[in-house]
Amino acid sequence: MANQMKYYYELTISSSPHIHSKATTQTIMRDVLIALVPALAGSVYFFGPRALIVTLISVAACVLFEWAWCKLMKQHCKVYDMSAMVTGVMLSFVCPPTIPYWMIIIGDFFAIIVVKMLFGGIGRNVVNPALAGRAFLFSWPVAMSTWVKVGWENAPGIFSTADAVTSATPLAAMHQGQLPADSLMDMLLGNIGGCIGETSALLLLVGFVYLLIRKVISPRIPLAYIGTVAVLAFLFPLGNDRLLWTGYQLLGGGLMLGAIFMATDYVTSPVTKLGQIVYGIGCGVLTIMIRYFGGYNEGVSYAILVMNCCVVLLDRIGRPTKFGAPKKEGKKA
Repeated sequence: MANQMKYYYELTISSSPHIHSKATTQTIMRDVLIALVPALAGSVYFFGPRALIVTLISVAACVLFEWAWCKLMKQHCKVYDMSAMVTGVMLSFVCPPTIPYWMIIIGDFFAIIVVKMLFGGIGRNVVNPALAGRAFLFSWPVAMSTWVKVGWENAPGIFSTADAVTSATPLAAMHQGQLPADSLMDMLLGNIGGCIGETSALLLLVGFVYLLIRKVISPRIPLAYIGTVAVLAFLFPLGNDRLLWTGYQLLGGGLMLGAIFMATDYVTSPVTKLGQIVYGIGCGVLTIMIRYFGGYNEGVSYAILVMNCCVVLLDRIGRPTKFGAPKKEGKKA
């Protein structure tokens, strides 16, 4: 025994249960990027090449900021996991195509450095970085609320947006309790003004189907979110036709983008099944309340950010009993 050599290994083991899976952060983020491709292609078709350039600049800035932070803090750089790329695409998708390039870069800095890396990096941020970046960019409300008509003849230029033809979005009319002039088909296809990646509900639903097939996300949060908006819009049509009003509420603004790609973020959404349903319902209720009673036409971003802050509490809902834990005895009479 005296001559027996002892070896000690420092192992970092996560808490049980230990699940073996081929899915990694990189594969998940890659699938999310693939699911966003149809909406990105649609944005270029509707708003011209500037939409693509804004997206590429946003992606490059997010990757650069995360890499620079890791080098500065002497941390292991994980930009290869593609999470920064997803944040860059998401942030550009919730901004108008006329946003100045320098402004989207500032938003990327806030999303990556302030919201993500200062809290410890991926998996430790409290709220969705892209939505927080969008909220911060409303420090420039005019730039974030300037919408252009669809079509390359009306599209903003690559270097200047002075010649872009502006227009109101359907949500502007709906905020006044009126049905928009745009048809439901236009809103389904994306033939309306709005942010870069949120206008075409159809292309976003294509990405939704892909994520479901790849089992990247569960349908619980999107269905609870969209279903809640549908029920409340149908019950309270503000004097309009119930079915038309409900259709416009579902297809207008960033509801599909938020419900499918933002609210389902692994880090900032609940893990329990019941918690996910309550989370989706909460997002839907807040969205309708902001749209109906708020000073801002859209409520998706802020609804999700508020519910992000409630995830810790929502994870207590539906939490399974620990294996082997004794059952609680009833109170004695």
